[in-house]
Amino acid sequence: MTIDEELNLLDSQLRRLKIEYEIYFNNPTKKPPTDVEWKVLSLLRKFSDSSRLSFSHRFRYNELAQRYAIYSDLWRKKGRIREEGYRRPQDALLSVQGVRPEDHQPEHKAYGVGHGGAAAAAAPATEEHPFTVECSDARAQREQVETLYRVLTEAKKKAGEAVSGNIDSFTSFVQKKTAQLRKQHHCASVEYTVEVQDGHVKLKAKAKA
Repeated sequence: MTIDEELNLLDSQLRRLKIEYEIYFNNPTKKPPTDVEWKVLSLLRKFSDSSRLSFSHRFRYNELAQRYAIYSDLWRKKGRIREEGYRRPQDALLSVQGVRPEDHQPEHKAYGVGHGGAAAAAAPATEEHPFTVECSDARAQREQVETLYRVLTEAKKKAGEAVSGNIDSFTSFVQKKTAQLRKQHHCASVEYTVEVQDGHVKLKAKAKA
C-alpha cells in the first residue's frame, strides 16, 4: 500500500470514527468504538516519524492528526459529562452537539503535531523561525503554494499589514517568478521564504541548485 493509500485509509477511518462516536453519544446502550479508534491511532503512530514523508504528505498528515486531536478532546469531555451526568444546561448541549475544527483547539497534541516534522508544514512564520518551501512548478505543486500563501497572509495579519490578492493571483505570481528565476539561474527549483524582520513580513525567493 502506498503512502497516499494509507493516508486515504486514515482519513476514511477518522470519518468513520467520528460517526461511530456520534452514534455512541446518542445511544446509552452503545459501547465506545475502541476498535476503530485503535486503527486510527495505529496509523497516526506509523506516520509520526515524518522523515520518510514528502512535503504534501506531511501537510496532509498534519491536518489529519490535528483533526483527531480536536475530536479526541471533544469526545473525552463528552465522555466525562456522560459519566458524571448533566450538571449544567451547557453540558447537555455539549453532549449532543458537533464541533468545527476551527472552533476548538485541543488541550493535548496528537502524534507528531506541534513538535516539528509534520507541524512544520503549516507553522506560521516568526522572527526566529522563517517558513520555507521549495517550488519548481506552482500549478503542479498546488498544496505547497496554498500553504505558502496561508503562512504569508497569517503573518501579514498578525503584523497588521494589508493582505492583497487571492490564492489564484498569488499562484500566478509564484508561477511567473519561479519560471523567471529558473531561466535566469538555470536552477531546478526556487526556494520561497516567509520571514518577519523588525515587525515587517517579507517574502523572499532564491534559486536552488
